[in-house]
Amino acid sequence: MTRRAVVVGTGHYLPKRVVENAEFEKTLDTSDEWIRARSGIERRHFAEEGETTSTMATAAARAALADAGLEADDIDAIVVATSTADLTFPSAATMVQAQLEMTRGFAFDVQAVCAGFVYALCNANALIASGQANRVLVIGAETFSRIMDWTDRSTCVLFGDGAGALILEGQEGAGTNQDRGILATDLNSDGRYKDLLYVDGGVSTQNTGHLRMQGNQVFRHAVEKLAKTANTALERAGLGADEVDWIVPHQANIRIIQGTAKKMGLSMENVVVTVQDHGNTSAASIPLALSVGKERGQIKPGDLIVTEAIGGGLAWGAVVLRW
Repeated sequence: MTRRAVVVGTGHYLPKRVVENAEFEKTLDTSDEWIRARSGIERRHFAEEGETTSTMATAAARAALADAGLEADDIDAIVVATSTADLTFPSAATMVQAQLEMTRGFAFDVQAVCAGFVYALCNANALIASGQANRVLVIGAETFSRIMDWTDRSTCVLFGDGAGALILEGQEGAGTNQDRGILATDLNSDGRYKDLLYVDGGVSTQNTGHLRMQGNQVFRHAVEKLAKTANTALERAGLGADEVDWIVPHQANIRIIQGTAKKMGLSMENVVVTVQDHGNTSAASIPLALSVGKERGQIKPGDLIVTEAIGGGLAWGAVVLRW
């Protein structure tokens, strides 16, 4: 028997404020057509005043708990993937723990930018496999609207805010790739590519900064690295791309999503796509897409899913799981 980390609940939260592409036409030399053609994005959500990463993460967590039929104190650990925590410290995860009135367990953040949720899933899987925790609440949450340069049309139109959550529970499997739960993972990073995607400020520089990106270079790395990490994770699980029911990718850009699917030899009919409605929500994008995909009736029990993401660092990785 093998201890598997099985998804038992999902949930998500999106701010009420919806920003259509046309809104940017008032302040930038851009258009709805230009944004759609280059990214596939039609709209995104922005956090309202008083709304933060931890409050959105908590809302998504409550939805996941309700979906799983669990209470906060049924959870052993919280892992939050974010690059936009409310405060320098404490972690957003401990703030979520407090907002949920969870009086036991432990909580911490993971920071790997857009790849953050994949990294968080890997950490949660390890906690469950080792017996350190039985139920882990894994959340991706971001307020990227707070680090945008609103004069840079190449970046500010791409990002949005939101949160998504999964609850993983330790269950016994047969030890085969037909088990439910996380079957294999693959993580990578290469710090030489820092200048391709970064924020030009931080605590030790005493400057909040804005997001900076070399879009063409990120695109070039993304398709190659995403397809490779997904195939590596599948190989580790002893599975092939032809057995995948759904790719649930980081929702950055429709052209990257299409390019990765093509490189893996899969149809877009096998891809859960939400980028048109959410924009790039960084670490929140995969759990948002998983929750929405389940809500739509696309993702069903027993489905084989590959999630993959790449973000600043560069950091990238993939997780293979059976729903």
